[in-house]
Amino acid sequence: MSSWLEATEFLNHDHPDVRRFAETTVAGADTPRERVVKLFYEVRDGWWYDPYSSDQSRESFRASEVVASERSWCVPKSILLTAAARAVEVPARLGFADVRNHLQSEKLKEKMGTDLFVFHGYSEFLLDGQWVKASAAFNLELCNRFGTKPLDFDGYEDALLHSYDLAGNRHMEYVRMRGTYDDFPFDEMMAAFAEVYGDDPMGGATTAGAAGDAAFERDV
Repeated sequence: MSSWLEATEFLNHDHPDVRRFAETTVAGADTPRERVVKLFYEVRDGWWYDPYSSDQSRESFRASEVVASERSWCVPKSILLTAAARAVEVPARLGFADVRNHLQSEKLKEKMGTDLFVFHGYSEFLLDGQWVKASAAFNLELCNRFGTKPLDFDGYEDALLHSYDLAGNRHMEYVRMRGTYDDFPFDEMMAAFAEVYGDDPMGGATTAGAAGDAAFERDV
């Protein structure tokens, strides 16, 4: 169990900013389940989901870097959530899957060359002897804007991406479960990205600042 609690290169919950975030978020929570639920909602809604913000540098995937950002995407958000859980003594690990987004915009699909998102990230928590999965990728405001179901998490049932949106349209499809990891497999993910997307995973869409924000508002 110690490997699911320790600080690592990417799950660096020994960093003061990560520890401060975690401890502040779980204030008043009495049980491990209550702590991870509080952390889930804070990570879900505290960072706007933005695939155009996908910095591919190694250091950008450290929890201490993610906690200092304003926008992020599924992999860094899962890293922060997992690291924060460990910071408050909840055993946690990372999980990854390949998912197909049936509601992806044509423009984003054109940039990526596919509607397949490889290495979608989520978190797993060990609660009362059972592993429970949770994806904190899509923030509530984003879901409300685009008519998709927000993911809720109670610490008992898995909270993975919904198969259908609020109108009954096919949304997310899990194509391949890649398994769980005690730390973020940066090299493995980048190799998968290169295989599926080529040298530029976002087709030139990886941006920062107002230009990237505007592109995402149009295209997600």
